[in-house]
Amino acid sequence: MAGHSKWHNIQRRKGAQDAKRGKIFMRHAKFIYTAAKEGGGDTDMNPALRTAIDKAKADNMPNDNIERAVKKATGTLDGASFEEVTYEGYGPGGTAVIVHTLTDNRNRTASEVRHAFSKHGGNLGESGCVSFMFDRKGLIIIVDEDQAIDEDELTLAAIEAGAEDIEIEEGVYEIVTEPTDFEEVRTQLEAGGYKIEEAEITLIPQTYTVLEEDGEQKVLQLIDMLEDSEDVQDVHHNLEEA
Repeated sequence: MAGHSKWHNIQRRKGAQDAKRGKIFMRHAKFIYTAAKEGGGDTDMNPALRTAIDKAKADNMPNDNIERAVKKATGTLDGASFEEVTYEGYGPGGTAVIVHTLTDNRNRTASEVRHAFSKHGGNLGESGCVSFMFDRKGLIIIVDEDQAIDEDELTLAAIEAGAEDIEIEEGVYEIVTEPTDFEEVRTQLEAGGYKIEEAEITLIPQTYTVLEEDGEQKVLQLIDMLEDSEDVQDVHHNLEEA
């Protein structure tokens, strides 16, 4: 269904972020920093760093900014220390919402997240209150704008590479993998000549919440406010968007 399209959600998020370019670069820098800090600065040996850099480049982040974030993490430059903190709660209409943050100040971030939920009719909950409604998966998106892809060939290639599932809608291929198979599937598809539009380890809802237009807009306003925070890296939800 259209509301279930992960690509639709990603496009909406990117469109909203276009006017917030400086904040987006800051988020990417922190995400790159954390990946390099945990797994080292070599993208060949650190898939998480490779993914973080790919996402930063997709948003046109300058190479100098990317290199600076890696150098900070590997000790070449001094920098602040960041930690990952996850918040869970319910948006309007009982929509499940998970907020991943990267922060150097827990109190500031918690206050911003709590305020966003409160302002838009949601409730911040305890850890684990909604995470059981999501599965951690690899997600690879290929967009066939020119209608040049053979659907059967791509489906077979994805399955042979280790994909778990593939959804096709209006020229958009959403390939789902287990997190452990994500890099292998992406590598094989790239080697097969397929241009990957988006690739990430993410959370996919097991079920979706359907709301009337007014309720849907309230949830989207909550998500927009959360994503406006420099500390917020990702917002996952189970709203079925129209």
